[in-house]
Amino acid sequence: MVISMIAAVATNRVIGKDNDLVWRLPDDMKYFMETTKDHYVIMGRKNYESIPHKYRPLPNRTNIIVTNQKKYKAPDCVITNTIEEALDYAKEHAQEEVFVIGGGQIYAQSLPLAHKLYITEVKEYFEGDTYFPEFDNRQWDEISRKHHEKDERHKYEFDFVIYKRKATY
Repeated sequence: MVISMIAAVATNRVIGKDNDLVWRLPDDMKYFMETTKDHYVIMGRKNYESIPHKYRPLPNRTNIIVTNQKKYKAPDCVITNTIEEALDYAKEHAQEEVFVIGGGQIYAQSLPLAHKLYITEVKEYFEGDTYFPEFDNRQWDEISRKHHEKDERHKYEFDFVIYKRKATY
């Protein structure tokens, strides 16, 4: 099973502030929805709770929530207590690729296990309180990059980049 991480990341690695996104990039949101559709997505409890109610659980995906809260409930979601449990659940259900979708702590715990990174590199610096973990570029091959200019719907330019860990699968 391929373990993938998907995130929009600012130049200074910021991914959020006050349990919310710090930018609005509709084409990035569309990319996220299309890329993760029909897959299992793994997220932390706070990340799940940051999703607007009308989108919970994320449609057309199996939502797996990782939380330390033993009695946590979320309708139509799978609740686990560790990243490993979440990955085991996806593997038991014969998933070819599973997506880790955040937040910061979940990304940090998952990075050593990841095979692929789907990173939207937002070409700007932001204030925030949640960061994507640093990763050593020497351990990853960039396998695709698509640039998106600023436009009337996007205040910032960004690149859709896919990295594959060297010598993993």
